[in-house]
Amino acid sequence: MSPAETTTTPPAAVPPAASARGRIDKRRAILAAATKVFAREGYAQASVDMIAAEAGVAKPTIYNHLGGKENLFRAVMEEAARDSSEKVQAALRSFPADPGDLRADLVAVAMRLVDCMIGEDAWALQRLLYAEAGHFPGLYESVLVTGADRTADALAGRLARLANAGHLEIADPVRAAAHFQALIGSEIPSLTALGSRPIDASTLERAVAAGVDTFLRAFRPSR
Repeated sequence: MSPAETTTTPPAAVPPAASARGRIDKRRAILAAATKVFAREGYAQASVDMIAAEAGVAKPTIYNHLGGKENLFRAVMEEAARDSSEKVQAALRSFPADPGDLRADLVAVAMRLVDCMIGEDAWALQRLLYAEAGHFPGLYESVLVTGADRTADALAGRLARLANAGHLEIADPVRAAAHFQALIGSEIPSLTALGSRPIDASTLERAVAAGVDTFLRAFRPSR
């Protein structure tokens, strides 16, 4: 075969599905790395270089997938809200429909809900959200819609079912859901110093059970 007739084999094309999956996996890796860096350093001190090093990717890769630091921060907070919401939805699947022991069942559910709120990353991201809300217009509302509002709606529906079955006396399930969440978590910020110190299991359960007891005093049928 003459040089003019020499042929080369073209590189194998990457299937579109594999390419899309690889892009999604890389995006997840970048978001996971950014979550760690923002939680550890805070927004002001964090840099795209740090996040690239944590993720093990080139800096331009981050810009290609998620843009600059500001867009990356928004994406991290919204992704964290979605992850938290999924964990809460899983916890709520154990909510009693026809409880044999209403207090014990509510305490068990409340403990699962609180477990979703007190992880180290969850506390760090919550502190970041409060600290940076003024610098990111609309971010707080976006996180609420993605996480807290969805949780409140799901919890309200389950409380309404308990009320319809006669276990509770509730005029406004959405407000009752807000009260339930506030009561079971009311002592945790002070007990953990906003997540900066550990809390033992027995202290946590006492605080959560006290919140459930207060809720039941308000919403248990008087008859």
